[in-house]
Amino acid sequence: MKRFTPLCFVLALSAPLFLSAQDEKIDLNAIQKIRQEEAQRSKVMDIAFHLTDVNGPRLTVSPGFTKAANYAIQQLKSWGLTDATLDPWGEFGKGWELQRSYVAMSAPYYKSVIALPKAWCSGTNGLQNAEVIVVSAKDSASLDVYRGKLAGKIIIMDRSEDYKQSFSADATRYDADALQKMAEAKPGRPGPPDSAAMRARREQFAQLRIQATLPNIIKTIAKAEGAVAILSTNSRSHDGTVFVQGGGGFKASDPENFLDLAMAYEDYMSMLRLAKSGTPVKMEVDVKTKFTTNDTKGYNVIAEIKGSDKNLKDEVVMLGGHLDSWHGGTGATDNASGCAIMMEAVRLIQATGVKPKRTIRIALWSGEEEGLFGSRGYVKKTFGDPATMQLLPAHTKFSSYFNVDNGTGKIRGVYLQGNENVKNIFASWLQPFKDSGASTITVNNTGGTDHLSFDAVGLPGFQFIQDPIEYNTRTHHSNMDTYDHLIENDLKNSAAIVAAFVYNAAMRDEKLPRKELPKVGGNQRGF
Repeated sequence: MKRFTPLCFVLALSAPLFLSAQDEKIDLNAIQKIRQEEAQRSKVMDIAFHLTDVNGPRLTVSPGFTKAANYAIQQLKSWGLTDATLDPWGEFGKGWELQRSYVAMSAPYYKSVIALPKAWCSGTNGLQNAEVIVVSAKDSASLDVYRGKLAGKIIIMDRSEDYKQSFSADATRYDADALQKMAEAKPGRPGPPDSAAMRARREQFAQLRIQATLPNIIKTIAKAEGAVAILSTNSRSHDGTVFVQGGGGFKASDPENFLDLAMAYEDYMSMLRLAKSGTPVKMEVDVKTKFTTNDTKGYNVIAEIKGSDKNLKDEVVMLGGHLDSWHGGTGATDNASGCAIMMEAVRLIQATGVKPKRTIRIALWSGEEEGLFGSRGYVKKTFGDPATMQLLPAHTKFSSYFNVDNGTGKIRGVYLQGNENVKNIFASWLQPFKDSGASTITVNNTGGTDHLSFDAVGLPGFQFIQDPIEYNTRTHHSNMDTYDHLIENDLKNSAAIVAAFVYNAAMRDEKLPRKELPKVGGNQRGF
């Protein structure tokens, strides 16, 4: 990031300065104000600290989510945003929080182990000291031999030794070749409808579904017989990292799920080898969880910077990220980082005194981890139903939505989501940030997060390209997703870029161009 001397900065702001690229006007004075504010008075790490260390996990419809949402509303109001509120989007299900978790091996010797209950699981009703039993089964029929043997036991599933050492760094950045390939990507074309590759893939998924049902069948039997818990792991959960998500249904009508403990791979395999050798293995487990059903609705955080132009103030530019997280860590890279960037972006716009013509609306979503529920519910009630393509009046007043949800890595460009009409516009908007390594435009789609909800009803929704860092290798949905894995300079860089994009969209003479509307009953793009 370039730093202006005070004299240079004063001279730079002394007269209006515009960059014009292919008729796209950019107010460089406003962009430089945004960058200067972020360089000198950034709040992005303080926001991230409050969302993570101070707050804790933010599972949807949990006390942690509500606490974080109220903090966000308070901050947004303090920066002058209006209509900051908890906005209900629909029915979610049970609230759940983890209140205690102690897990250890007690025989053949004592060993503290790394394990976490999956979300929406029941507890143990106090400390239990139970024998570990190995269950080895290839299909449901082979489970019959274990019936009547699971009462008071902790179940460990037999598995092969599938861990392989990695000789690659956990954390990476996109190099020039990778970014060039993205930039040169062409719009995708669907392959033959029944190719050999597709048939093989379907068969693979069919086998995976069969394998996935076995633990659920075992849990049903174990719960009925009075077992204590089941242990689970995968080869990704190594070096003390545990990837942990949900342990079953979360609807208000769903019964409490049998206790499923996600465990570090090395601890799991050590106990499995001991038990298979005939050595008695025992564990001490004390897990306390709490369910709440008094309010089963899901809520998003919504707030606005009102537009200043009498002709454009009813049009909306949106930015957002999902506030909910899993419970293994504190959801730092998934997605306190994105929320901190978006909150910081609107703070920058307010702090620099610029006056956007269109209304800027920030949204911090809930229910993203369970299926984009928060953004889907909001889009459906505000803009239109993707299932029927029955559109609401606000659909015509919408400009664009910008999303951040790929970890702590700095922004390197934008996924066009197949909308080639905005390519030159975004290239112009990135021009002032080439010095920070942000210049890549790719026609590629990217999935798995909340911009898809807007794209599904034909609204321009975009996710930024971010350096991977260690998102997929270490922090995503794991106990390592904590504040220490955030990179301050990357978040500051991203906040300035997002603020500039949102401001540019709010100042254009026209809304951003759109793709053709999706067809009714067509592919809902990730839904």
